[in-house]
Amino acid sequence: MQRTPLVDTLCEDPRWEGFALDTIAESAATAALSHLGISPAGFEISLMGCDDARIATLNAEFRDKPKPTNVLSWPAEDRMAEEEGGTPDLPEPGAPDDPESLGDIAIAWETCEREAAEQKKPMKDHVTHLVIHATLHLMGYDHETEADAALMEGAEIAILAGLGLANPYE
Repeated sequence: MQRTPLVDTLCEDPRWEGFALDTIAESAATAALSHLGISPAGFEISLMGCDDARIATLNAEFRDKPKPTNVLSWPAEDRMAEEEGGTPDLPEPGAPDDPESLGDIAIAWETCEREAAEQKKPMKDHVTHLVIHATLHLMGYDHETEADAALMEGAEIAILAGLGLANPYE
């Protein structure tokens, strides 16, 4: 029996289809969960590849910030740790034919493309980082306090290194 993909990808903007967002997202999210000691089997993430106009609408609706951003995430459950800098609670997997939803992610083409150019890095590397970042948010990681940011950024750096990618914070 073939494993169900971890990431269910919808490319609302056709530029994402030519970019192979589904393959990049599957690899990035799998690496993030594996780093946390979680098998991707039994879990599902919904990902929408959209444009700046769509993500600006979502950002306004859910965060009261009417402007584009690179990536947004909506965890299915609040898994944040009770203490600052603490490790979030890990979810229990669902059955292979009924995976547990970790939540939803939206990523915007124009902002990602612009940021990658500004940072002088391949867009694939930048998108990989953003999917990892968003997946960690779905898992309860955050960067609102220094301690939480240090934990989350440390995880991102380690996951990216495991994929052969550079530290995005240098």
